[in-house]
Amino acid sequence: MTKQEFLEFCSDTYGTLPDCPFEKDFETAVFRHADNRKWYAIVMRVSRRKFGFDSDETVDVVNLKLPTEMFGSFGVSDGVYPAYHMNKLHWISVLLPDAPADVMQFLVNVSFETTKSKHIVKKQNNT
Repeated sequence: MTKQEFLEFCSDTYGTLPDCPFEKDFETAVFRHADNRKWYAIVMRVSRRKFGFDSDETVDVVNLKLPTEMFGSFGVSDGVYPAYHMNKLHWISVLLPDAPADVMQFLVNVSFETTKSKHIVKKQNNT
């Protein structure tokens, strides 16, 4: 999946557009929920060396939040690594050029669901 395909997927699926919150950095983009403003994805350019490769090539990377029970379900064969520059207990990094599109879409959906507002429905007392 390319960065452009990722941007289109987020726009088409969730109606969200990238937000560039970092001053003078227009490559790094954050995707947020409209209601709670929580991030569900951040896209950035990172050197492959940060992921253990012997290469300084920079690639598009997406950080996504997963529930802890999902950690270990995906690995480097899916382009998934411990999060770069985020809490590694809650976030993963996905190298866009290395991840199959279906895996990427699944992980984005999980991150979106994990970070959305939790609406608590109160039971009505019928007494």
